[in-house]
Amino acid sequence: MTERQRSRPSLPTAQQAMRVKIISFGSEAVGKSCLIKRFCEDKFVSKYISTIGVDFGVKPVKVAGQSVRVNFFDCAGGAEFFEIRNEFYKDASGGLLVFDVSNRESFEALGNWLAEANSHGANDPVLVVSANKADCTKRAVSEAEGRQWAASRGLAYFETSAKDGNNVTLMFEALLAAVSAAVEQKAGKALLAASRKVKP
Repeated sequence: MTERQRSRPSLPTAQQAMRVKIISFGSEAVGKSCLIKRFCEDKFVSKYISTIGVDFGVKPVKVAGQSVRVNFFDCAGGAEFFEIRNEFYKDASGGLLVFDVSNRESFEALGNWLAEANSHGANDPVLVVSANKADCTKRAVSEAEGRQWAASRGLAYFETSAKDGNNVTLMFEALLAAVSAAVEQKAGKALLAASRKVKP
């Protein structure tokens, strides 16, 4: 191999995977980790194990025929992890805002979670609201109220159950499709802006 060949930058191939960063956030014990585990491994762990700081996971998927590498950042909901999780909102492509339908307090905290994300670098990511534990027989938040809250903020809303898997895959597929479209749109705008700087 010549020196010129070694120094030549490699070009991306058509099969190169798009990389996206997805964060999950919301109050403690609402099932954020369980939702990600259900989607990534199709498993449910009934024993509650609190996330310490931020958990990281990767899942390769196909979105509209394109390879996408999803980097999940599962943020702990405890107040003691405030300084840690606030380092991970920045550059998120999308996010999962989760509450527990049997826990009124977790629903009422959603606005605070949005404010926290926005004030710590979340730059208009694609977000969905997950009303988790929808399998519970005793609800503290109705589906109508949850949908109204999400709609008033322009967010998609899904009733989910990490326990039985209901709507989990549907929610993630919808989120990733929207994220992929947004990433491609931003890339197109950046390319257009760069082309305008080219001198004739």
